[in-house]
Amino acid sequence: MPLKRKPVPCVRPATSSCPRLPSMPLFGSRRMRLRLACCAAMDALAYSDIVWDWNGTLLDDAWLCREIMNDQLITRGLPALSLERYGAIFGFPVKTYYERAGFDFSEEPFEIPAREFIEVYEARRHEAPLRPGVHAVLARLRDAGLRQHLLSAYSHASLRTIVAAHGLTDTFTTVAGIPDVFAASKLARGLELAAAIAGPTRRALLIGDTDHDHEVATEMGADCVLIPAGHQSVARLQHCGVPVLDSLEALF
Repeated sequence: MPLKRKPVPCVRPATSSCPRLPSMPLFGSRRMRLRLACCAAMDALAYSDIVWDWNGTLLDDAWLCREIMNDQLITRGLPALSLERYGAIFGFPVKTYYERAGFDFSEEPFEIPAREFIEVYEARRHEAPLRPGVHAVLARLRDAGLRQHLLSAYSHASLRTIVAAHGLTDTFTTVAGIPDVFAASKLARGLELAAAIAGPTRRALLIGDTDHDHEVATEMGADCVLIPAGHQSVARLQHCGVPVLDSLEALF
């Protein structure tokens, strides 16, 4: 029985236009990419490759990241971040986010709080659950024959470990993290992935929860949708000019 694809609305800024598409797209024809990027409904099944972000998008860890950061701030006599403030300043590179939060790297090098953060995060990461609907959505894409890839600014070794702990290793064709714990960017890894999966019959969609995901998708030549997860505010995501969905289920 064919899958029924029900149109769902996506949230767009009132003044947004279609996102700029690369002049030489890596995936499919420009005409097809334009149609998919500008449609009023989202259907992930129209693509051949899905590129997933991990933290926030699949793993519900924004609350944990803010809690650890606030402990670091309070220890240094700095004000803690409210949920609204966190969503307004979090971003990549993470060093810039730390500076926005109040850290002064003329007094201590960035590497000290960065390693301190990741040490606590690694000890507590299994407290963070997968977002609602993750297993069902990943299974639906798998059963439809799509290839799924994981692209993250999380360290590669840690990413593979936590993906395995959630029983998802076999779900992804590719698992790509970065080589260190400083979360500067995942662009280089994204370009490597784009080169590996590109082709005239391939159409790639990157699904993330931050403006950095949109930046990486643009450079990869992939389409992008964003799903708020608490790491950044809805307003910041809407400013990217791509579909902003209210749940994973809205991908279909």
